[in-house]
Amino acid sequence: MDADTTADDLVADVVILGTGPGGEAAAGALARAGLQVVAVEASLVGGECPYYGCIPSKTLLRSAELLADARRADEAAGKVSVVPDFSTAYARVREITADWDDSAAVKRLQDQGVRLVRGTGSIIGPGRVRVDDRTFRAGRGILLDVGTRPAVPGIDGLSDTPYWTNRDLLRSPDLPTSLLVLGGGAVGLELAQAYARYGTTVTVIEGADRILAQEEPEASALLAAALSEDGITVRTGSGAVSVAHDAGRFTVTLEDGTALDAQRLLVSAGRAPNTDRLGLDVVGVPTQHGYLTTDEHQRILADGAPVGGLWAIGDVTGRGGFTHVSMYQSAIAVADIRGQSGPGASYRALPRVTFTDPEIGAVGLTEAQARRRGLDVRTGSADLAASSRGATYGPGNRGLIKLVADAERRVLVGATSAGPAGGEILGALTVAVQAQVPLTELVRTIWAYPTFHRAIGTALADLS
Repeated sequence: MDADTTADDLVADVVILGTGPGGEAAAGALARAGLQVVAVEASLVGGECPYYGCIPSKTLLRSAELLADARRADEAAGKVSVVPDFSTAYARVREITADWDDSAAVKRLQDQGVRLVRGTGSIIGPGRVRVDDRTFRAGRGILLDVGTRPAVPGIDGLSDTPYWTNRDLLRSPDLPTSLLVLGGGAVGLELAQAYARYGTTVTVIEGADRILAQEEPEASALLAAALSEDGITVRTGSGAVSVAHDAGRFTVTLEDGTALDAQRLLVSAGRAPNTDRLGLDVVGVPTQHGYLTTDEHQRILADGAPVGGLWAIGDVTGRGGFTHVSMYQSAIAVADIRGQSGPGASYRALPRVTFTDPEIGAVGLTEAQARRRGLDVRTGSADLAASSRGATYGPGNRGLIKLVADAERRVLVGATSAGPAGGEILGALTVAVQAQVPLTELVRTIWAYPTFHRAIGTALADLS
């Protein structure tokens, strides 16, 4: 027993703080391997994704997409009468989240031998975690998967108003008549489009000069046009400077002096890491804007060196708020905790999808990012609407493939697939970037006809 350990400490092999998708998976894997695992969770087991993120939002988006498809049927199939019913969509959201009940996830953990402790854990020393009045000593170490929460920008007056975050919106059965969306990123745009298709008057406010500012400008323009057709007003280049709420209405004033009014305000301006109450200073671990730095085996770094017995996965590692990243990192951390050798993390082919209509899928570097790295960049593109499948698809068909290549190494370093099933087309491009498939091999690939993904071949020809 070390000097800081007391006889009252509860002993485990591994203590996991946070049970997002990666933390939950790691807890189960370690327990199945015979380790004593304590998982600490203050909220819902499973994290943001199954209750407020990926799953309920995509359920709502699918309902709205069906409405849009029905409205397009007149142009290709016959007369269709559409009567939106938001209560039906909301019922599907409640069903898919089990009415925000994590009982099934809790049972799944416990059936694997994990001890679940409810509460907020903090590190009080090397290998030691306090949860309320209990202290746990982790023989092998501590894994952090504490995730993020909706960030609230310091806009004058905002904190005094009953604004929504994505969590509030997805738990509300009410369809507002009008909605202001603060932020032109993936989450805000997805929800904006869904609500607009149910009849809400929606305005998106983005301080940058375009929406989806981290993606290719061609993808941003494509989506902006689609949102406009859905009746959404997109205001870019002038951020919000003040927010007021009176008589059930929000007023948002922009930098250019414009005042916008709506019944509801959705704040979708990024995420804030939940590291502020972890006690990381006790073990000498710094953060950068709240995010942790890890090595390729998910070991937490301080001054460039791993801190013994500390690992981190998920959103707090700063690799993007994606469930697939958390799950990927989870397997790597589990192997290292168990003392197993294996490959470390690689992010050259990090995929991401914005599930709007059209879907915007992207992997690796954008053209601008590649040029900033000093690469000899070549690009190639294809118009999905001009493809054979596009011609058969009819109304609602728009999209593009854009490839970014390193001409010196003759491999793809990035790609965008925007359009119907853009996220699915991305699969082939992700493999190409990850495996660094030579362009000569990609050009020789037989792409099935008539498919949307055949446009990859067209873009390759343009690249050549």
